[in-house]
Amino acid sequence: MTRLDDALGAALQGDAPLNLSRRATLAAGFGGGLLLALGIPQRAARAQAMGGLAHARKVPSYLTIRPDGRILLQNPFAEGGQGIHTAVAQIVAEELDAELTAFEVVVAPAGPDYQVLFNGTRRVTGGSFSIRNTFAHFRVLGATARAMLLAAGAQRLGVPVGELGTEPGFVIHAATGRRIPYGELAEAAAALPVPQDAEPKTGAFRLIGTPQKRLDTRAKSTGQAQYGIDMRVDGMLQGAVLHAPRAGAEPGEVLNEAALKAMPGVHSIHRLPGAVAVLADSFWRAKKAVEAAEVAWTALSGQPVVPQDFSSAGMREAMRAQADAPGNPANDMKGDAPAALRTAAKVVTADYDAPYLAHAQLEPPSATVRFNADGTLDVWTPNQSPEAFQGIAARESGLAAEKIRIHSPLLGGFFGRHFTYGSIHPMNQAIRLARAVERPVKVIWTREEEFARDAYRPMGFVRLRAGLDAAGKITAFHATVPGEGPVAKHFGTARMGNPPVDSSAVEGVAFKPYAIPNHRVEWVHVPHPINVGFWRSVGHSMNDFFYEAFLDEVAEAAGADPLAFRRAHLAGSPRHLALLDAVMDLSGGWRRGPYEAPDGTRRARGLAMASPFGSEVATVAEVSLRGGEAVVHEFFVAIDPGRVVNPAIIKAQVESAACIGLSSAAFEEVVFEGGQPQQRNFDSYRILSRAEMPKVQVRIIESGAPMGGVGEPGTPGVPPAVANAIAALTGRRIRSLPFGKHRLGEA
Repeated sequence: MTRLDDALGAALQGDAPLNLSRRATLAAGFGGGLLLALGIPQRAARAQAMGGLAHARKVPSYLTIRPDGRILLQNPFAEGGQGIHTAVAQIVAEELDAELTAFEVVVAPAGPDYQVLFNGTRRVTGGSFSIRNTFAHFRVLGATARAMLLAAGAQRLGVPVGELGTEPGFVIHAATGRRIPYGELAEAAAALPVPQDAEPKTGAFRLIGTPQKRLDTRAKSTGQAQYGIDMRVDGMLQGAVLHAPRAGAEPGEVLNEAALKAMPGVHSIHRLPGAVAVLADSFWRAKKAVEAAEVAWTALSGQPVVPQDFSSAGMREAMRAQADAPGNPANDMKGDAPAALRTAAKVVTADYDAPYLAHAQLEPPSATVRFNADGTLDVWTPNQSPEAFQGIAARESGLAAEKIRIHSPLLGGFFGRHFTYGSIHPMNQAIRLARAVERPVKVIWTREEEFARDAYRPMGFVRLRAGLDAAGKITAFHATVPGEGPVAKHFGTARMGNPPVDSSAVEGVAFKPYAIPNHRVEWVHVPHPINVGFWRSVGHSMNDFFYEAFLDEVAEAAGADPLAFRRAHLAGSPRHLALLDAVMDLSGGWRRGPYEAPDGTRRARGLAMASPFGSEVATVAEVSLRGGEAVVHEFFVAIDPGRVVNPAIIKAQVESAACIGLSSAAFEEVVFEGGQPQQRNFDSYRILSRAEMPKVQVRIIESGAPMGGVGEPGTPGVPPAVANAIAALTGRRIRSLPFGKHRLGEA
């Protein structure tokens, strides 16, 4: 496992100083910002070890039971639509013996008691870590709280604890029929010593494993849910920013500053690192003023700048040029793949690539900050790691970390977007502005600034080679992955093993379950000049497309059916064979096609497997063609996360993962030309429409394997399943995403 640090890696490379007159393009440079403390696990067992019980018995830090029986739970993890507030409450309610509906859940403040990952040293919402790494933690927490209530009940009734039991929300004395509500015992229980020996229950669960309703549905449905963009503070000014055209450029003179100050509602004009900001009495007025700003941009001596000639096409060719270079092997290497390829009866080779992607979250980034008279600082900003943001705010403000309160509202989209990836972030900007004007400040990025300043999913490229024997079995597999993932980008190669391998670049190509006697996956470091970050399912999001689409190519070269070919190479893995059986049963049996559907359309099906974040997934896509584009009618997804907390949440997450997987594969792409992203809003960054979303059928298998992730694993199998169906329909292999850039015709 690659252990990540709080410090960013080396500075990005750039070109000569700039002198630009107006807004144009992307900035991707970094200052001294902190990022998340995150590890990308390569195996489920390693991920399980990152949990721990260091803080599991600190009940007062997590739970407050009110006199009316309502329970406030401080959750270490941020809610971004993935259902984590409900799932964590469900685990605690199980062991506490409480009703789930009694819970109110909020994100816990920054503090060591909530650092429940990496054996109690870090916390982050991401990597599908939340439940799989803290299941035992929250069970012990609930069991300990229940033991405290029982002790308080015994004290009140003057009976041994052993004579008492619980029913949801009550301590029960069966001999006398006494029932004491938890709310009546909470204060006395909180005054008692926290027991260190309370253990979770054994036997059947009441809540865990059952489809419970989400706790946040009503608030979201009625508009009561509060996001960062909704925050208001008395006396605040609102800020809009204009970032430098290319990373590394700094604002020199604002040529029309006097005219901007004269605009209605404008309070002041400010120069920030890499940006110009306008503060006004409303966001609209600030936005209109900053959009009218005429800025002379310049570059600091030695500061890296995104090269003016940087382009997506050029980056793709730079990676392709390294596709045969020797690289550092991932540690699942077996045998001698290059030698076995030389003696193979047949060799199949193909290059695959995928574009830069935006997070394209529906809520634009924002931050509201307020310096208080007592020397403290309040920060309201969407984030996936409160302690990391507290550290950044401390450095930016000059205050001690303990004087800074990080408030973490609901996330209006995330999956890696709400880390800092450097110093260009609304929180950093708002802190500087609030200090300058001595008033609270709220900064919102417009959609255009968000697209320009995203930490994009990296462009991906891989050269794949497979050797077949005379019987049509794979004897050798060799992949070269040139490029750079967010791990190498932000943390450098020193922490990636010896020799260093960027796990975020190779996952989904390395560590596949197929039995291949000789396999080798090599990583060649080719840096991205622009900012890249974590995206839903990280490297799996594109690498499983590369591998699983290529595997269909190899099956075709072997004259084998894709399903039978996979089964043959998974013969020693009952878990994966059971997964294939499940998805075939769910889909009504294997029908590759082409075949005619009842509505008269000519359809085919594609199959893909993925093993992301400790879970196993098999996906079947049913596809037809219309007007030169692929139309996906239905997905069938079988997921084995090992163990299940809330199957309704798992189903919802698989459905949403399929949605983003299809959207990204079919349409999404950020293209750079002249150092600038050409997509700056949804008018040019096409996403899947509601009408284009297919039906998703989900089968959950609880195999008993170590608990895997849920939020991300449903994404990676979608692109290759669709690609393999397209190939069955047209005879054409799509090796470059998105599908939408290819005009498709019938075979």
